[in-house]
Amino acid sequence: MLRRDFILHFLLIVVEVAPSERMCSYQEVLNYLNLNRGNELFSLTRPVKDFRKATTVYMEVLLYAILDVREIDQTFVPYVWIIMQWQNDFISWDSSEFCNITKVTIPTDILWKPDLTIEEMTERDKAPPSPYLTIYNDGTVLVQNDQVLVSTCMMQVYKFPFDVQSCTLSIKSVVHSVEEINLSHTWNSSVTTNWSRELMSTQYEWLFVNMTVTAKKVKPFGSQQDIIIYTIYMKRRCILYIVNFLLPVLFFLCLDLSSFLISDRGGEKISFKVTVLLAVTVMQLILNDILPSSSDKIPLIAVYCIGIFALMFLSLLETILMMYLIDIESESQENEMNKRHSLEDGCGDSQDRDANYQSCEKEEKNWPGCSCICGVSANKMPTDLGQGCSSRLAEQLQEFENFSDGLKEMRRMLTLLVNNAKEEKKPGFWTRKTKIINQAYFILYVTASSLFLGFMFSIWTADE
Repeated sequence: MLRRDFILHFLLIVVEVAPSERMCSYQEVLNYLNLNRGNELFSLTRPVKDFRKATTVYMEVLLYAILDVREIDQTFVPYVWIIMQWQNDFISWDSSEFCNITKVTIPTDILWKPDLTIEEMTERDKAPPSPYLTIYNDGTVLVQNDQVLVSTCMMQVYKFPFDVQSCTLSIKSVVHSVEEINLSHTWNSSVTTNWSRELMSTQYEWLFVNMTVTAKKVKPFGSQQDIIIYTIYMKRRCILYIVNFLLPVLFFLCLDLSSFLISDRGGEKISFKVTVLLAVTVMQLILNDILPSSSDKIPLIAVYCIGIFALMFLSLLETILMMYLIDIESESQENEMNKRHSLEDGCGDSQDRDANYQSCEKEEKNWPGCSCICGVSANKMPTDLGQGCSSRLAEQLQEFENFSDGLKEMRRMLTLLVNNAKEEKKPGFWTRKTKIINQAYFILYVTASSLFLGFMFSIWTADE
């Protein structure tokens, strides 16, 4: 009996409560707040009941991606997420009267929004902003928007490609002073850095290091304003620049060092050095297209290329000097050989004449009929005998002359071979000097190159 009465009582309670539940909608909240596109009361002025009360705008900026960093243009292209929050004194409702509705999403053009801008921004985001904002029952207004910013950033390329860049995003109001709008942030630098590192999707050729948040007051146009500065620190990925630029230039220097093994005689060595020097010039032209021309200091990579270029240039000058000294020595040797050969040729002719005269006298003694050749008058001999003697002797003399010419040519060739062999065994004065100069310059070249590369490496890796 008691059990049945309890069940009936419970059913009566359920029947009484069920009709009391009513359906709620966001439109009821908007009607209660009198928020519609026809009512522009809230969107015209700053939403405070007392004009002497400043509106505090809390904002946060999160870095989602590093899309591009243009050194030559000195621009920074990040993808950021901006969160703004402020209090509207004309918006509030009791959530218990509207089925516990605590927030409503409405179009952004209905309510007033702070006129915040980024000082470094040079181009407006082409994508449309978020069309909605969120209002809460306590009067809090929340706006979230993502933007692709193109902002200016002064690039410090002194240690390129081992550089760390810092780009800033300075956010402030356009026309409102501190008496009207106060800017503040709730997340410190460590929280902002951690959130940005977790949300980071792409970093281009950079590594995100950290992000700092600072707030200060500025007075740009006579009125004091609040400004929040977000500084983004990022480190360049340098491995590709090392492989594609620094190492090739270093290899060119090693090739120039190896050119000391090439002989100075001929033009192979100087043409090789000129080719290597032109290759370094091409690398400098490529570097000129990467680095900005408005840098405060000369980048270390430019000093690196100029230093190696200077070492190669001095090496080329040394090669030209050595070839000049060798040419002077070769010309002097040729002059000496020509003089020697002319003297030997004259002496050989006189000796040949003496030999012919002596042979003629011997023939005269053995054969009296041949006295005509040695100066005897042909009238003293018979006519037939004189004609036969003269013809035979003319033939013999012609054969002797041909044979003597061949002997002279052979002797001249042997003399040249012997002289060349002696000259090769005994190098000249300038040849000995060029060898000494090459050895001394090679040692100096290796020492200067090692010191220069060590100095550059120590500066590149030193912490600022």
